[in-house]
Amino acid sequence: MQFHLNDSDATARLGHALARTRPPLAAVHLHGDLGAGKSTLARALLRGLGVTGSVRSPTYTLIERYPIEGGEAWHLDLYRLGDASELDFLGLDEAVATLWLIEWPEKGRGGLPPPDLDIHLGIAGEGRDARLVAGTEAGATWLESLHGLHS
Repeated sequence: MQFHLNDSDATARLGHALARTRPPLAAVHLHGDLGAGKSTLARALLRGLGVTGSVRSPTYTLIERYPIEGGEAWHLDLYRLGDASELDFLGLDEAVATLWLIEWPEKGRGGLPPPDLDIHLGIAGEGRDARLVAGTEAGATWLESLHGLHS
């Protein structure tokens, strides 16, 4: 599934649509260069799930946790990881997340939950292009639900 996101409002609408259609347990891997909109999309998805207050980028903390209906969302930014073995120090094996939002997942290869959705973002003129790819049956169902909102 592909979208062109003309501006940050379009990115927010996609994030809210993902929030409305998400399965109870989900992992999202966010791909794209610096400035492609990964954190913006994650923030919009979290806002769509009712997160209020500050929604910080986990660039320096690596993990930000947010209570959401039915559990907890973990937003990870692995950009600063030098090696996937560094994931051991983040306590992910004790995670109780019902939603994973993982930026730069390639840096944690082998130590992360497999993606239900891979979201690839790229700069396209003044906007962004988004390509969503299901990685599991739950992800395929999620995309079908998302497609229903945009039909």
